[in-house]
Amino acid sequence: MSTSAPPDISPDHTPDRTTDPELAHEQAHLADARRELARMRAKTLATDRAAGDAVSDAFLAGALARRAESLQDDPTSTLFFGRLDLDGSHPDAQGHETWYVGRRHVSDEVGDPLVIDWRANLSGAFYRASRTEPMGVTRRRRFGVDRGRLTAYEDEHLQDATEQDTRSAILASEIERPRVGPMRDIVATIQPEQDTIVRAGAGTTICVQGAPGTGKTAVGLHRAAWLLYAFRDKLSRSGVLVVGPNRAFLEHVGAVLPALGEVRVGHTTVEELVAERAPVRGADEPAVAVLKGDARMATVLARAVAAQVRPATEPLVVPRGAHRWRVPAYEVEQLLRELRERDIRYGAARGVLPQRLAHHVLLAMERSGDSPDDQVQDAVARTSAVKKYVETVWPALDPRQVLLGLLSDADVLARHADGVLTDEEQRMLLWHKPPRSKASARWSLADVVLLDELADLVDRTPSLGHVVLDEAQDLSPMQLRAVGRRCSTGSATVLGDIAQGTTPWATASWEESLAHLGKAGSHVEVLDRGFRVPALVIDYAARLLPVIAPGLGAPQSVRDNPGRLDVERVATEALPDAVVDTVQALAAEPGSVGVIAPESLLPALQRALDARGASYGVLGRDHGDVDHQVDLVPATVAKGLEFDRVVVVEPARIAADEPDERTGLRRLYVVLTRAVSGLTVLHSQDLPELLATAG
Repeated sequence: MSTSAPPDISPDHTPDRTTDPELAHEQAHLADARRELARMRAKTLATDRAAGDAVSDAFLAGALARRAESLQDDPTSTLFFGRLDLDGSHPDAQGHETWYVGRRHVSDEVGDPLVIDWRANLSGAFYRASRTEPMGVTRRRRFGVDRGRLTAYEDEHLQDATEQDTRSAILASEIERPRVGPMRDIVATIQPEQDTIVRAGAGTTICVQGAPGTGKTAVGLHRAAWLLYAFRDKLSRSGVLVVGPNRAFLEHVGAVLPALGEVRVGHTTVEELVAERAPVRGADEPAVAVLKGDARMATVLARAVAAQVRPATEPLVVPRGAHRWRVPAYEVEQLLRELRERDIRYGAARGVLPQRLAHHVLLAMERSGDSPDDQVQDAVARTSAVKKYVETVWPALDPRQVLLGLLSDADVLARHADGVLTDEEQRMLLWHKPPRSKASARWSLADVVLLDELADLVDRTPSLGHVVLDEAQDLSPMQLRAVGRRCSTGSATVLGDIAQGTTPWATASWEESLAHLGKAGSHVEVLDRGFRVPALVIDYAARLLPVIAPGLGAPQSVRDNPGRLDVERVATEALPDAVVDTVQALAAEPGSVGVIAPESLLPALQRALDARGASYGVLGRDHGDVDHQVDLVPATVAKGLEFDRVVVVEPARIAADEPDERTGLRRLYVVLTRAVSGLTVLHSQDLPELLATAG
């Protein structure tokens, strides 16, 4: 591998050709690409959008605006980060020998590519080519970048048997580069095993068991971007959604897809996903929440909905002119049984029923010698007699009223939970003081998820084309079913780490979770090579694995830089000031600093930071505040976040705040693995035993 790192290039992007002619040539190509991108954007903005009608005009205007946004240049970055030199054997080479790989496609006025999109088939060779399988690549070049300028390059000659394999210094530098603000894309650093996941087909659901620092979240987001590129027409219509654990996490990752040119992807949490069903105004005890999240509740709810269909005890009588047409109760009952056996949604069957009853009326008319047509059947179906009859045997349902009946009435619950829930479990579910009405009910999040299940039993939930579900190990079976409904006819990317499960219902098996999601049998990919978390930090946190995830292999850091780990005990009264001293020392260097502490310690830490005039943000308060160099983070919000340097305050209390030891140690494992460069642990209480031992 050969490397060039000449002096800085002037800010106006004019290279000093006396230093390195090769780098000057590459800088000139970058300048050309920037000019062509500006031309492409200007052409898009100047496009005449006159259409035949107002709706078409608005649609075209929106499409052009989105394209113009995707063609916006970012002066702090570069349009390409790599180059491929090919020998002509690659099937997608089209006769060209040199290709530049970047975040988006850029072409000149005659359509020749100056930069190809990282998602193009040919770009796959940039990530996967190796000496054993060069894929037609003779040379792979990576570029060093500083504030939008090319500052260095590094070459791998994949078909040169005399060149030795070495670690990429530019790749390591990009991974370890300090950052402040939201998560950046990893498009320049995607590894072969990550690229395999990213380019999995649109019809493929894939689950990623990823240890901390393996980039699973970024891989999932890049897969969404690749799918939108490769299957644009299909997914633009059906939609793509990212589901994360909390709003702070979504703020953290929200810049990745727009940076890759994808601006039409929704971001939500599970709570927001089901929020339309009812406002969350209550909370359950952990044991009750676990029970409400159990998959058996789906059976109880299905029985409750099916029981709303009432037996036909009276005939249907439809007056029409001088006649009164009659459909006997036994015929209606047979019709109801047929609809139930078809296993269609309650609302769909209710919508079909008037036509089916009207058809039986038409049969009676025909038997009397009449010759009614379809218009007559439609007219009969719309009569008040038929509508009223339908309401008596197949009434309209309100999911909130159904759930209110289940949780308020022991007899109703017993009838539908018989053989499914034990007597004790039924007692746990019942409200001690039932609300007077559905409007006054203080629904918990678990209740609202049940309402979502009920709503789907009544009317099918529309499906998206693809859902990216992150931190999936923390979802209950009923929450997984709620997400699965949103991709029932599409596919999913499921991301998580069983060792980081911190809810009382956290999964112990991806196979089980995928079944609840409606994607049983999907492939599970394991990522255990850590690119983000340094060795000293991951090895320290991995001491907890034998207790929190027996049998799960410890992640391996593949970085040459082992990072930094400092563990310091201080007096209780000195702890806030010690935190501030540490933060100010760390903040003197470039990069983000995350201070992760128990919720109960946050006020004292805020007072100490304020007294010293420190600038900081607080995550998890209504929204994620990710634009500060220093962020104060409640331990319960830390999952999925990354900082260059992390200060963990009072680990024992973080663990003790959880309902049991295993969950507490899992929470601590999450907190300890948020650092990209260095971890400082400050404590006044004794450390958990697994962390206190030497080694």
